[in-house]
Amino acid sequence: MPPSRTTPTRPRSAVVTGAARGIGRATAVELVRLGYEVVVSDLDAVGAAATAAEIGAHSGMALDVRDPDANRQVAAVARDIAPLGAWVCNAGVAFDSDLVDLTDGQVRLSVDVNVLGVMWGMRAAADVFRDQAAIGVRGGEIGVVASLSAHAPVPNLSVYAATKAAVLSLTTSVASELRADGIRVHAVCPDGVATAMVDGFDVHGGTRAILAAGVMLTPEQVARELVAMFGTRRVYRTMPVWRGVVARAASLSPAASMHADPLLRRIGARRLRRAGLR
Repeated sequence: MPPSRTTPTRPRSAVVTGAARGIGRATAVELVRLGYEVVVSDLDAVGAAATAAEIGAHSGMALDVRDPDANRQVAAVARDIAPLGAWVCNAGVAFDSDLVDLTDGQVRLSVDVNVLGVMWGMRAAADVFRDQAAIGVRGGEIGVVASLSAHAPVPNLSVYAATKAAVLSLTTSVASELRADGIRVHAVCPDGVATAMVDGFDVHGGTRAILAAGVMLTPEQVARELVAMFGTRRVYRTMPVWRGVVARAASLSPAASMHADPLLRRIGARRLRRAGLR
C-alpha cells in the first residue's frame, strides 16, 4: 500500500476544498469510505459543517482558497488530526458568457479561485508533506478537479476553459517537481457534470446546449475516478476517454472546431427540448 494511504493503525487526514456540495462533497465521501480523517472545507462554513456531519467526516471548516495563509492554516489543522495524506483542490467558479461580456470582477474571481486557489492549496499541502518526511511520514496525494474544457476551444466558457487549461498544465509540471518527494499529483478532466454550478447556467444559453451535446456525468463518477488515481503514477484522466480524444483533435484544428460548434449547439438544444428544459 502506498505510504500516503490511510490504514486503521496509521490513519491519515485529507482536505477537500469546495466540499459542501457537488464534486467536492462526493470526493469527501469517497475519502471517508477509504478511512481518511476528512476535513470538509468550503467558503460556506455552515454548509461545510453540515456536510461533514452528514457524511461522517472529521470536521468542516471555512476556507477561502484565494488566501494563501488560510490554505496553510487548514493544512495545519488537518495535520494536527493525523498526518496529512491527501489534499483535493476542487473549489471553482464558472460564468457562462463570452470574455467581452464578463465583468472585470468575474474574470478576476475566476482566475483567483480556479488558478491561484489551486496553486495555494498545492503549496500548502506540499509544505506539510515535506515537513512530515522529517518524522518518517513520507508521501502524499494532491488531487485537482480540472475539466475537459482544458483540452479544446469552448465558446461561452473561454475564461473558465483558460483557467482549467492552466491548472492542468500546473498539475503536469508540479507532478514532476514533487515526484522525488514521493508526492503524487493528479487531475481529472470531466465532461459536463450535473452540479448546482451547471444548473445555474442560462438554460437558453449556448453553454447549456454545448454541455447537453456531450456527456453529463455525476459528481460521484468524477470523485471515484480522481481518487482511483491516488497511489498511482497516473497524472491526469479525461472523462469519458473518447471525449478527451475528440477534444484534443479539436485543439489541433481550432478552425475546424468552429464549424462543428453550431452543429453541437443544435444537438444540445434539441436534447434540452426533449428533456423539457427549453
